Amino acid sequence: MAITNVNNSASVTHTAPSSSYTAPLAVVTTLFFMWGALTSLNDVLIPHFQHIFSLKLAVSMLVQTAFFSAYFVFSIPSAKVIDWMGYQKAMVSGLLTMGLGAFLFVPAAKVPSFGLFLTALIVLAAGITLLQVAANPYVTVLGKAETASSRLNLTQAFNSLGTTIAPWIGGWLILSTAAASLTEDPAQQAASVIKPYVGLGIALVLLAVVIGSFKLPKVESAQHHIGEKVNDSIWKHPNLIWGSVAIFVYVGGEVAIGSSIANYLALDSIGHLVSSSVIPDAALRYQEAIHAAAKYISLYWGGAMIGRFIGSAVLQKVKTGKVLTFCAIVAMLLVTVSVLSSGPVAMWSILLVGFFNSIMFPSIFTLGVAELGPLTGDGSGVMIMAIVGGAAIPWIVGKMGDLINAKSYGGAIWGQGLHYALIVPVFCYLYILFFAVSGSKPNSERRAKA
Repeated sequence: MAITNVNNSASVTHTAPSSSYTAPLAVVTTLFFMWGALTSLNDVLIPHFQHIFSLKLAVSMLVQTAFFSAYFVFSIPSAKVIDWMGYQKAMVSGLLTMGLGAFLFVPAAKVPSFGLFLTALIVLAAGITLLQVAANPYVTVLGKAETASSRLNLTQAFNSLGTTIAPWIGGWLILSTAAASLTEDPAQQAASVIKPYVGLGIALVLLAVVIGSFKLPKVESAQHHIGEKVNDSIWKHPNLIWGSVAIFVYVGGEVAIGSSIANYLALDSIGHLVSSSVIPDAALRYQEAIHAAAKYISLYWGGAMIGRFIGSAVLQKVKTGKVLTFCAIVAMLLVTVSVLSSGPVAMWSILLVGFFNSIMFPSIFTLGVAELGPLTGDGSGVMIMAIVGGAAIPWIVGKMGDLINAKSYGGAIWGQGLHYALIVPVFCYLYILFFAVSGSKPNSERRAKA
């Protein structure tokens, strides 16, 4: 993706005062909230579909595979869409596409069909992909370069607000029926998703109208247009390449943990949320425990929300690389403790990982697109494409869990396989540590030390 242009500025110059960006940032922040809510609802859908369609861990993780594969497929085209129509119209198009995906949950539930649900999730994620490719770099360049990480962390905090609220509401609206009976009609069970997703679809269309009518400032220096030549290539920026891999493993690790929380805490050895004296049957007890455990998903994502608000302030005083290094080390240690322990220690250590995940995505993103200038949109496309890690790593965790369960627990989904399979995110955080220490250095820093 080599593009050439006479304008190869590494920095973005703004003529308007930073205070003039307050209203546009507030409007764009609503987008972060919406896609956060829709993304975290997948964590509720996974145990719900396990029950309706009698799925094992790895197959149920296809929810995340379908959803996050859209990032890989649609990120580069989304960057081209931004070149063609600009950031604002791209955001509107993304919202309308998301609305279409939400409405497709209605026919999928009427059948019901796991395949149709996956199709609806792909359409939904395609819209989110376009939204992310447009909104993340837009926030990054809409203000002073030195506060880009802080600014993106703040908007991502509202993304985490969505991921915190949605699982709690989704667990109440969707999973409450799943806990009622293991023999209930699947169509009746599937129908519980209709009202939440139709409501979200309507909200997305209304938000598209609001964004379309608002006058957002254009940031021409961080955008190039079709046919325009730029004397640079994204492949000449190592921080972008290493950063893309970091996004891949970060999203994969974060989503693998979030997707596993309901099943993980439902294990007798971890959450012990339902006593065997109350429900002797293991299958019924596990299903009831999943309903109770789903409420804890909000704590995981809520930790990320709190961490991002704190991180937004910290990153104005401390260099992004140092904060990212600290968070990667602590997250790695917390997951290790959870895998090697049981009971409350295992439970609360895995939930606490969310707090230290908080600043990772915005920090990796801003470090990855640093000094790209007019290639920012294209670099954003590559970074967002790497979110496909959320499709691969959760499936790997689920598959490992199934293999361990098949070997040692008779194939039962409530075996300890998932407990040990969560070792995979440890390696994800190890790579992020490398990126924070070395891979994130931009060209100016690398050349200065050469």
